[in-house]
Amino acid sequence: MAGRPPQDDIWCRFVIGTGSLAGEELHSLELEQGRHRDLLLLPELRDSYENLTAKVLAMYVWLDLHLDFRFVLKADDDTFVRLDVLVEELRAKEPRRLYWGFFSGRGRVKSGGKWKESTWLLCDYYLPYALGGGYVLSADLVHYLRLSQDYFNMWQSEDVSLGAWLAPVAMKRVHDPRFDTEYKSRGCNNKYIVTHKQSIEDMLEKHQTLAKEGKLCKEEVKLRLSYMYDWGVPPSQCCQRKDGIP
Repeated sequence: MAGRPPQDDIWCRFVIGTGSLAGEELHSLELEQGRHRDLLLLPELRDSYENLTAKVLAMYVWLDLHLDFRFVLKADDDTFVRLDVLVEELRAKEPRRLYWGFFSGRGRVKSGGKWKESTWLLCDYYLPYALGGGYVLSADLVHYLRLSQDYFNMWQSEDVSLGAWLAPVAMKRVHDPRFDTEYKSRGCNNKYIVTHKQSIEDMLEKHQTLAKEGKLCKEEVKLRLSYMYDWGVPPSQCCQRKDGIP
């Protein structure tokens, strides 16, 4: 869910792989598409959590083939986005080699659970990556992903995979604590642009508070400390949480 910018500035879709869906499910999606025109359907993709990395890559490939755009924000469906703020800031950014989000460089490779990475052989930490609740790529990086897609490993986590795919690329990585995109939210701060792990009730409250009061939070709440990424030290030392950061 999102604060709304002018409609000619943004093209927004929910991405769904329809490769394994039955006729009744397909019919429901066709009705949804006819009513709201808000879906991007990928008929060759089977949609599942295990297929998430392939889904995100297929989305980027589709966008590069079919749309003329400058930036893309990938966000989960439990993420609330201040699109009005995001679009305004992107207008001032050069649409070239931008990877913008909330980065981690000290993530230990998962050896169990749903994030288990059985085929990760690079090192004992993940390469620096923007956390998957929401991040922005410039169109040229999306084009690079499409051209290189046949060479990529498909790891379990899509955000980890993207960080590894982009690791050798000369680009601008922008760590921004206004992206609240970790595995659980750090709370509510009026400076946040992207807020992950939101319930339907959370989203409605943020939307209503924005409409009525012009701010994101009814009341600012801090549940966890944040950090600024230190690019001058090894990635395992990158991310020291401190007070005073959104």
